[in-house]
Amino acid sequence: MPLEISIRYLHFISLIALSAAVFAQAFLLRPEMTRREIAQIQRVDILYAVMVVVVLGTGFAQWFWVGKPSQFYSSNPIFHAKLTLFLIIGILSAWPSVFLGRQRKGDSEETIEVPKSVTLSVRAEVLLLILMPLLASLMARGVGIPATG
Repeated sequence: MPLEISIRYLHFISLIALSAAVFAQAFLLRPEMTRREIAQIQRVDILYAVMVVVVLGTGFAQWFWVGKPSQFYSSNPIFHAKLTLFLIIGILSAWPSVFLGRQRKGDSEETIEVPKSVTLSVRAEVLLLILMPLLASLMARGVGIPATG
């Protein structure tokens, strides 16, 4: 039981940190930024990437190792919607990460134009991330669990 609680706690804390990183990126991105500012946002992006790994690791641990039987999750369409949403958010995060990584090096005071697609990708991540607690709440209430006959 303490292991399950620890894994769930780490899952929640990493989700909070992941969310904070995405929201920070959304608030910090501007149409024009210096390379120094881009490097700062990239550090937030690295935190985001680390938290993605922790969220996935603790999530898979809950699915296959501790807590409810794996069938609870595997047979629930709400859970699959949550996984799909997480995957879409991950795909959306790729372009901003690549852009930030490429633009951080060079003269720290040089101004770089941030493509609108980068900003839109991060905003889409925020929008989709807001749906995750709703799906988690639905799952916690038993929505999506197939009726047993």
